[in-house]
Amino acid sequence: MTNNQISWTEKYRPKTFDEILGQNLAIETIKNFINQWGRTKSKALILHGPPGVGKTTLANVAAKETNSEIFELNASDLRNKAKLQEVLKPALEQQSLIKSKKIILIDEVDGISATDRGGVTELLLLIAKSPYPIILTANDIWKKKLSPLRKKCELIMLKELDYKTIKDLMIQTLKKENKFLENDILTKISIKAKGDLRAALNDLQGAITSENPEEIVFSERNKETSIFEALKLIFKTMPNKDTLRTFDATNMQLDEIILWMEENIPSEYSGAELEKAYHALSNTDLFKGRIYKKQYWRFMVYENIFLTYGISAAKKEIKQSFSSYKKPERILKIWINNLKIAKKKSISGKYSRLTHVGQKRIMQEWGMIKNIIKANEAIQKELKLSEEETEYVMR
Repeated sequence: MTNNQISWTEKYRPKTFDEILGQNLAIETIKNFINQWGRTKSKALILHGPPGVGKTTLANVAAKETNSEIFELNASDLRNKAKLQEVLKPALEQQSLIKSKKIILIDEVDGISATDRGGVTELLLLIAKSPYPIILTANDIWKKKLSPLRKKCELIMLKELDYKTIKDLMIQTLKKENKFLENDILTKISIKAKGDLRAALNDLQGAITSENPEEIVFSERNKETSIFEALKLIFKTMPNKDTLRTFDATNMQLDEIILWMEENIPSEYSGAELEKAYHALSNTDLFKGRIYKKQYWRFMVYENIFLTYGISAAKKEIKQSFSSYKKPERILKIWINNLKIAKKKSISGKYSRLTHVGQKRIMQEWGMIKNIIKANEAIQKELKLSEEETEYVMR
């Protein structure tokens, strides 16, 4: 393979801790884990976070920095008890032939199937007997099947890199390659990557080899956060500056998120923590009322602070137990129905003003009126319906 064919993600993969940016807490933790291994209760460490943040890279760098041999396995190849005994057990029994130390890396541990017989149980037994430190990586460590692992391992969450850090790394890469790319294109790549450095470097390499990089449409990484993932971040982890952005990628209105929080706070908190969490939620509702009553939209920042950081800060420590979050069925149905009625009233009011027919009568004959509006685009334009109102009528 020629130098031009080498992937930049591999060519410029960090080789020392100093080359890894934005993960200082994770670096310090992994250093302490390896240096103190055998003297603490944790015999394994789990690095978790979304794809492209450097979980596997960090484990490999840790091996180089501590002069350790690394024995790397993928959990998808260790799905059950038989496979673990066949592959992992011998690796734990053999000493390193070339280094004084050894680290076992099990990549993508969330690939162990919940239906496979004895996989997680056997892995825990081997971890307990291991004479070497074990590092596991996972994209989603909060799956129910991994609950036993969470209890026995130390957890470290690697955070997504912000777009400025990604952009700086891309500029450094271009300097090493003696290449140039317009600043606007670099900004676009770094933002579209949504924290995934690997994806950003792949896009950068593709842009450099293109004759017209300014015409490339870079696809935005699908980083939409489900409400369940967002709740886990709020309830399970300790708050930090990124906590404030928890719901930014959640495709859900804030009023609906508040209902989810109200429903699930008791499943995570009790006693003083429960009181603090509900106090933060009540402050969220307080600012929400001020926004609606006086149109003080600047208060939205305080509403978000209490809903995210405030509720997350109610706990004393990281929570590692599994929780099954519930959809707020009854309240949510009422809220959704109120939204429908609000749209119905809004459209009826517009129709009333144009036809000089009472709004109450239009509401009573809504089925027929809706069909008239639905069948006539000219009426829709004359009513000046919003996108939401149009969608409601066309259903």
